[in-house]
Amino acid sequence: MQTAQLRLDRVSLSASVGSRYLLKDISFVVHPGDRICLIGPSGAGKTSLLRLLNRLSEPSAGTIYLEDSDYRTIPVIQLRQQIPLVQQESKLLGMTVKDALAYPLVLRGLEKSQIQQRVLYWSEQLHIPQDWLERSEVKLSVGQRQIVAIARALVIQPKILLLDEPTSALDAGRANQLLQVLAANSQTTILMVNHQLELAQSFGERVLYLQDGRLIRDLPNSPELDWHKLRDDLVQAEIKAAQEWS
Repeated sequence: MQTAQLRLDRVSLSASVGSRYLLKDISFVVHPGDRICLIGPSGAGKTSLLRLLNRLSEPSAGTIYLEDSDYRTIPVIQLRQQIPLVQQESKLLGMTVKDALAYPLVLRGLEKSQIQQRVLYWSEQLHIPQDWLERSEVKLSVGQRQIVAIARALVIQPKILLLDEPTSALDAGRANQLLQVLAANSQTTILMVNHQLELAQSFGERVLYLQDGRLIRDLPNSPELDWHKLRDDLVQAEIKAAQEWS
């Protein structure tokens, strides 16, 4: 039996004390090397779940285990080195691209040669041109910053990588190129929120469908999975949500 790398046991998250739940009774298991796509309508709790796994939020109930240890017993900085989150709007903290990629490795005390090797490797893997390296974030587009932020997360060789809409600002060719690189990196488990179902279909090995803060389905991405039905369900859920807001 495959060992669980990450396990959620009836996890809930409320917006504040006594308020409604953003996530309710979420349970699932992640195994090493899994590629999981989180899908669902707006407000379903997808981003909230990623933030919870990165400990930007704390569970209101239930427990999250990282390799059988309650993840709240792991120092936050150490946890985030193992489970980094790349958000849609990532910042380079005023650094150049080169310095931003090297920074997490400098903090870890790696030798200069090791830092250069890793930065070069992921720059090449993610097709980051040399002329980007001396640019600051104000000279990068949103899509370019997304690519750099993902490279910055990969250089630390994380156990689990959390990606929130990583292809939202990329054209189709660049998006497919990025997902191919990520899929080839079998050493890193990936949980990705993506509203582009055609990309989720080509990338994910599993699909978690969330709605109203609940995990509705946990499905393998097999030939039997009806993506047309998933798309229709998403459209109907978005229509229902819009009607409730109005």
